[in-house]
Amino acid sequence: MQKHSYYLAKYFAKKKIHVDLYHYNESNYDISLLEYFTTEEKKYINSIVVQFPKKIKFPGHYIIESFNYSEAIYSEFIKQEPADFVYIKGFSGWKLLDEKRKGIEFPPIGVNFHGYEMFQKQADFLSELKARFILQQPVKFQIKHADFIFSYGGKITELLNNLGIVSKRIIEIPTAIEADWLSDKEKVNGNKVKFVYVGRYERRKGIEELNVVLKKMIVENLNFEFHFIGPIPANKKLHDSKIIYHGKITNTEELKKLLDEMQVLVCPSYAEGMPNVILEAMARKLAIITTNVGANSLLVNDSNGKLIEELSIHQLEKTIEDFTKMQSDFLIRMQKNSHKKLKENFLWEEVIEKTVRLIESKI
Repeated sequence: MQKHSYYLAKYFAKKKIHVDLYHYNESNYDISLLEYFTTEEKKYINSIVVQFPKKIKFPGHYIIESFNYSEAIYSEFIKQEPADFVYIKGFSGWKLLDEKRKGIEFPPIGVNFHGYEMFQKQADFLSELKARFILQQPVKFQIKHADFIFSYGGKITELLNNLGIVSKRIIEIPTAIEADWLSDKEKVNGNKVKFVYVGRYERRKGIEELNVVLKKMIVENLNFEFHFIGPIPANKKLHDSKIIYHGKITNTEELKKLLDEMQVLVCPSYAEGMPNVILEAMARKLAIITTNVGANSLLVNDSNGKLIEELSIHQLEKTIEDFTKMQSDFLIRMQKNSHKKLKENFLWEEVIEKTVRLIESKI
């Protein structure tokens, strides 16, 4: 979510659109200085830093903290010059929407909960309880009272329709990445397929199911390597020479270089929005294995990988094993198609044009 917000602000500024940016600090930088933006971009961004409440651990604390944070944002919001459109990410506009419900007039408001994962299939019983009894009702309140709901498309739009959101209230725009992610190198495939998972450990990401599959593949002595990039807990790691853990990589160029050595990204999630890791892997010419959740169907089909209809150990195992036996020219074709699809549809220069055009049509 943070990355998407950053690029929205950046590319609105590139289009010379003025942005009041409400944000808080999770880094060692002084974010009020907008150090990640160019001098020209800063001319169009009004940085409004609002501290997130201190975390107090108890059931449902995040929801209470989020509402309190939205109150702090609202206190700053009413001090600013009126905007033409309000773009809310997550729970940050909760208080604003509550005031709108009471009859206060505001500019058009659009809200984006990205994948609306709390309404997607959950990986286990505890996740189901959290989604149903903690997250769903506050989200329903906000999408009910917003003027417009942002969707990445695919199953997310279908989900919103099922929640009673009519199509005219949905603004459907994909996410994107920057053009400097595109690789201009020829992909070199060796005599074994190198798979990679990129991301943190989270139950909905399907690492448990993936580990079961990898254990079976190790026993069967299939010709593969599997690489994990991200902070995977020690108790979730497998111990075999075919499985390599790289830890968290924050340097973009280092990540690109490592992805260039891989052939296939595996993203076996139960729930997603539109994962940046898939976009980045496509830009570096990887074929993709993922589940048909969120907006993944816009990114992946048989031309550039495999879209698994529903996550199961059997389907995941069969798909990964099929890729270990795939003819090299088939794999090369998929990798090229990934790159082509990304370049033609999911770069920020083009996506921001669509974003501005659709928002202007709602003002």
